[in-house]
Amino acid sequence: MSDKQDTREMLVSGNVFKTMLTLSVPAILGMVVIGLYNFMDAVFVGQMVGPVAMTAVKVSYPFTLINSGIATLVGMGSSSVLSRAIGERNQDVIDRIMGNLIAFVSVLSCLVIVFGLIFTRQLLSLAGAQGEVLEEAVRYLRIVFCGSLFVNLGQSTNMIMRGEGKLKKAMIIMAISAILNIILDPILIIAFGEGNGILGAAFATIISQLVLMLMSFFYFIKKSDTVRIHKIRFEKTLIKPVLSVGLSAMLMQVMSMVQQTILYSTAQRWGGSSWQTILGASLSLQAFSFIPLWGISQGFQPAIGTNYGAKNYDRVRAFTKTFMIAATVLAMVFYIPIMCFPAKMLSMFITDSAIVEMGSPMLRVLFTSYISYGVLILSITFFQAIGKASAASVLALARQLVLFIPLVIFLPRMFGLEVKGVFYAQLVTDLVVLILAVIYLISAFSKMKKVE
Repeated sequence: MSDKQDTREMLVSGNVFKTMLTLSVPAILGMVVIGLYNFMDAVFVGQMVGPVAMTAVKVSYPFTLINSGIATLVGMGSSSVLSRAIGERNQDVIDRIMGNLIAFVSVLSCLVIVFGLIFTRQLLSLAGAQGEVLEEAVRYLRIVFCGSLFVNLGQSTNMIMRGEGKLKKAMIIMAISAILNIILDPILIIAFGEGNGILGAAFATIISQLVLMLMSFFYFIKKSDTVRIHKIRFEKTLIKPVLSVGLSAMLMQVMSMVQQTILYSTAQRWGGSSWQTILGASLSLQAFSFIPLWGISQGFQPAIGTNYGAKNYDRVRAFTKTFMIAATVLAMVFYIPIMCFPAKMLSMFITDSAIVEMGSPMLRVLFTSYISYGVLILSITFFQAIGKASAASVLALARQLVLFIPLVIFLPRMFGLEVKGVFYAQLVTDLVVLILAVIYLISAFSKMKKVE
């Protein structure tokens, strides 16, 4: 039996729990590795350069999500189409996936490079960056924008690997890139010298992403049994299904950019630069703790997509239940230490003990609803995997725009919360969206019952 058949058979008939582990462990490790990029930049810059540079890196982070949004738009959309095509044994669609992806990502990345370099300062000003923080952030973000093509092609092709079911290979390639980033960070920060350390961190990220792209291309040219690079061109028949699913996935990234831009601006307005520093460290912890849950969702996606394409609805239900329980257990690994030791967590980024003490209670507030994120993230992934983009988009928009933005703007003006309202806004939003996600899931499974 070929490697391609082995993967499909595992997904459609293998033991649910063992298949979950096979898919999830490498996916989680791979996504943790992705999260190390910005996380380690912030740690090294915060410890080796200073709080101003660390704040500059964190204020820049929302705009690096422009690249993540493009990679997710095309990568997740293509991955969803691929996993369903594998379930349906549609080799024609499989053969056209990579050429369409490369053409799409290349055009969008070039647009990001041009407009990103022109409007870097204006974008950062929207996030409330001022003075020295603004100047450092401009230097950092312009270098990141220059590497957009490497970042987007590297990450989107890695998503195709996961959609193919090759999560272990995807993890290994991503791990090599991230370890390289961790090694290069301190070396280049020192090499660039005093006053330019932040540039070293930016170049470390770009070089490691270039390596990621080259390794991924080598895999699809020489190694993959299922997906190969054929003609690089736009495929009219794939654009709509890729965009319809990828759009909801991209919204998570783009809305995160909008969300964090408003967060930093509001924190600056109500609490000044110290609260921007606290928010930056808190969001670093939140983003990193999100990563394993995104990882398990990457293992979840091919399991649901392939079985839905093969009309194995009983396995769709079984995988959903098993993955959600596992994701909640995984969330506990981060939830307990952050809730018990918030000051120690913030101290990884902030050397000023007074700022750490001031921010610790609000870190707890920000993480109160984190225990429910496994269910929430997998709900969004579920609807992306079965091609129901509208439900996934509603959940993503509700969490990151429709509910959150009004709350983060108005809560600081209510009950004397001021800057603390920024942190409470996340808690209220998560609880409402969790209820909405459960309602959507119940409706989806009821429809599957009727089809059966």
